[in-house]
Amino acid sequence: MAEQANRLRKQLESANFDPQNYVKHLSQQSDGDRDLQEHRQKIQTLADETAQNLKKNVYKNYRQFIETAKEISYLESEMYQLSHILTEQKSIMESITQSLLSTDKDETAKEMLAAFPKDTEEVKQRTLTTLLEKVEGCKNIMDTPGRYLVYNGDLVEYDVDNMAQLQKVHAFLMNDCLLIATWLANRRGTVKYKYNALYDLESFAIVNVKDHPPMKDMFKILMFPESRIFQAENSKIKKEWLEILDETKKNKVTKEKHKKEEVEVPNSPVRPEALVSTNPFDDEETNRFDSEEAVDLSLEWIQELPEDLDVCIAQRDFEGGVDLLDKLNEYLKDQPVNLRVKNLRVKVDERVRQLTEVLVFELSPDRSLRGGPKATRRAVSQLIRLGQPTKACELFLKNRAAAVQTAIRQLRIEGATLLYIHKLCNIFFTSLLETAKEFEMDFAGNTGCYSAFVVWSRSSMKMFVDAFSGQVFDSKESLSTAAECVKVAKEHCKQLSEIGLDLTFTLQSLLVKDIKSALQSYKEIIIEATKHRNSEEMWRKMNLMTPEALTKLKEEMCCCGMSNFNQYTGDDCWVNLSYTIVAFTKQMMAFLEEGLKLYFPELHMVLLESLREIILVAVQHVDYSLRCEQEAEKKAFILQNASFLHDTVLPVVEKRFEEGVGKPAKQLQDLRKSARTIRVNPDSTMSQV
Repeated sequence: MAEQANRLRKQLESANFDPQNYVKHLSQQSDGDRDLQEHRQKIQTLADETAQNLKKNVYKNYRQFIETAKEISYLESEMYQLSHILTEQKSIMESITQSLLSTDKDETAKEMLAAFPKDTEEVKQRTLTTLLEKVEGCKNIMDTPGRYLVYNGDLVEYDVDNMAQLQKVHAFLMNDCLLIATWLANRRGTVKYKYNALYDLESFAIVNVKDHPPMKDMFKILMFPESRIFQAENSKIKKEWLEILDETKKNKVTKEKHKKEEVEVPNSPVRPEALVSTNPFDDEETNRFDSEEAVDLSLEWIQELPEDLDVCIAQRDFEGGVDLLDKLNEYLKDQPVNLRVKNLRVKVDERVRQLTEVLVFELSPDRSLRGGPKATRRAVSQLIRLGQPTKACELFLKNRAAAVQTAIRQLRIEGATLLYIHKLCNIFFTSLLETAKEFEMDFAGNTGCYSAFVVWSRSSMKMFVDAFSGQVFDSKESLSTAAECVKVAKEHCKQLSEIGLDLTFTLQSLLVKDIKSALQSYKEIIIEATKHRNSEEMWRKMNLMTPEALTKLKEEMCCCGMSNFNQYTGDDCWVNLSYTIVAFTKQMMAFLEEGLKLYFPELHMVLLESLREIILVAVQHVDYSLRCEQEAEKKAFILQNASFLHDTVLPVVEKRFEEGVGKPAKQLQDLRKSARTIRVNPDSTMSQV
């Protein structure tokens, strides 16, 4: 039959198999309906076998998929954490770099001040002459009397249209003009720069450019009809350029006014041509004042803006306050910065600081934590609109951590551990799921904050495990109770997969130490109980007295996997096994089942070695009894118990362990081979084990 089945399988699996020809040929050869029915039964058997093999393969690959998914999840969480660490490292390095650059700049300024005192124009002119010797093509700059250096430094010029970096320049600000020089690629002696452009102070306006990382620390020079954009080394140097340029322009205008007042008006008739101003700076001066007044700040809503912001803050109308700020920023965008705009900005910035402080207080853990994560949405969204998503993320996560911690602390400890764990898991994982959904909604446009949420989730899981372990493991609960509690926690943890967050590996890594301790502690209890029973062993058959007791024992052993236990039962209520061996079997199988409920790869060797040590105690006891027993009848009974251990119990343990873990245990196989010597040769020893 087996050969016919193999032949039929090969025929059906062949590449050139034709169903129509096969059926036609079969109909011609069959003698009647019976042959067709038999052939149909063979094909159905092959189909069932194929379906069974397919199920086994699916199950095998499914387990591999689960293991792979765990590894991928672990790597993903590690990458998130690494990204967060790198971001922190980058910000620290940037702050250190800025600090060092500021220190160097301050020291250079002090050295310049010490070498060239400020109050001597002759010294300033000498300094300018020295510096201009390094610039090619500007020998006539010093021909203008009274010209001296005010400020100079390196800048980087960017294209106005596409913000592409153009070149590195060195700017020389003098009391009446601004010189731009480019760096020479091939230096000749002391010459470092090449003349590029010279602008009169009254011919251009200075505009501050708002930071848009990585484009930051920039300012624009407007010369109708063109403009140029420069970038300073850092925000401090940019601020110095803006302040010194504005102050120098004002000083020049004031000086020109004083000169005009000192000129005497002639008494002779003035010709019409003389009415035309000969001052080359008149047009530029007029343009300057026109640009000062170009920004219309007389609008009613702008005049009342600081007071309106105060009202919004007092009435907790955060949205209205931020809307006013957005309206102002939109109005002043691309407008020239003058003194009036600066004064308005100072007033508004103070209100922004106050509004930020109120929003921060709204998110602080000291506030009421009721309302769940949705209660923080209002403050978080306004902080993000104010351009502070990082602070909003930090405060949101601190608020939720305090809420979760408070909820766990307020949870009343019930008498039943499993009931408490159900409530604990429900509170924690529900809060974590709600927080994740709210975080995804609030910070949808700020993907850089997601790494912070993953790190926060891991720290929150540690807080949960501390409460979990304190109730389950520190209170010395039974292994079965601990296994049920861990199972509940794992099931709740899987709920987070619906939002793409898998913390199962984190939960297992935090619980591995306590589970190891629980397994080893329960192993010691079983070993001590087994040794105590061994010390009182009389090697007698069990008499259960009543048929009900025998039936109950059969059911218990069947649940343990001992399907052939009936062959060890005798007449009436007798069992042809020792009480010690039966009790050991039930206790060890219970330990194996609970251990498999707690199992994950990090516990493989702990569970395996614990099983090996427990089995070794029973095997060594049987070995010792065989060598010491002289009575033939008792020796035969001991051999029967040894056969039960070797032929029934150990194979069941190996099979159940392989089913639960997914791979065979070589240590258990070797132990069974060693135990076989007891049945084959009763005089052998287990010392080699």
